[in-house]
Amino acid sequence: MTMTDTSRTGSSVTETRRITVPDPASAPRPKPRVTVGGVIRVVGLGLWLVITLFPLYWIALTAFKSPGTINRFPIEYWPSEPSLDNFTSLFEKSSFGVFLGNSALVAVVGGAVATLIALLSAYVLARFEFRGKGAILIAFLLTQMIPAFIALGPLYSMMTDLGLVDTKPGLILVYIAICIPFSTVMLRGFFENVPDALEEAAMIDGCSRLGALFRVLVPVMTPGIIAAFIFNFVNCWNELFLSVVLMNTDENRTVPSALNGFISTFNIDWGSMSAAAVLTILPTMAMFALASRWIVQGLTAGAVKE
Repeated sequence: MTMTDTSRTGSSVTETRRITVPDPASAPRPKPRVTVGGVIRVVGLGLWLVITLFPLYWIALTAFKSPGTINRFPIEYWPSEPSLDNFTSLFEKSSFGVFLGNSALVAVVGGAVATLIALLSAYVLARFEFRGKGAILIAFLLTQMIPAFIALGPLYSMMTDLGLVDTKPGLILVYIAICIPFSTVMLRGFFENVPDALEEAAMIDGCSRLGALFRVLVPVMTPGIIAAFIFNFVNCWNELFLSVVLMNTDENRTVPSALNGFISTFNIDWGSMSAAAVLTILPTMAMFALASRWIVQGLTAGAVKE
């Protein structure tokens, strides 16, 4: 880049100098320094990535092997005879399509209703002061520390009295009750980061408190709401213990309990179970991939209080 510097004396030009200014874009970039600590971090992260992804790779590898080569030695780390027989036999030998539909229904309805209820309860806990508020928050956190099997007896007895055992509405109600505490604590952090002036301005313009919540605050909190829904969906989709206990017939079973059915006393159907695991993982992977931007925004928005 060249600039002209002109000096004047009175009305006459006495000297003209050309000054060359280096272009920042063309300046050489400093080379990154290679340190021992950096190398250790990269190697450690690489090992962690391999350890994390290898089980997923092995499940997918087993799913695409032909049934006769799954237990064959030497072990193959790439299928010599790729086949879709495990996927076809999965739907032929079991009602796996019904299991997928049941899981999708339970996870979507349970996750959506739990997120809506948690949104309202989190708004109350974030915007109002009342006696017992701290105790409620502590109770919400304590429920996350109690193992599910401790409440299994009373829960099963209550569900039996209500006639909700082996029914999808009963399982949805249980999942909603499980997801609400964690979602409430999460969304409360998001509400506390939204200025009170937004809803106050909406109420001055004529909105009710509920109208200000859904017209002003909910659009602002979209990343947090999406993050809460995805966590609720994944919890409902992957839950095994309660679905095995509360669901008895194939027409109401969910995918986790169906996967458990491939394990018998003397045999494990590795091919069908691996194919079912691949089909089970895909919806959650697709959801996280499509909504990763909102999940990151939601988590970072709720992590820091301004």
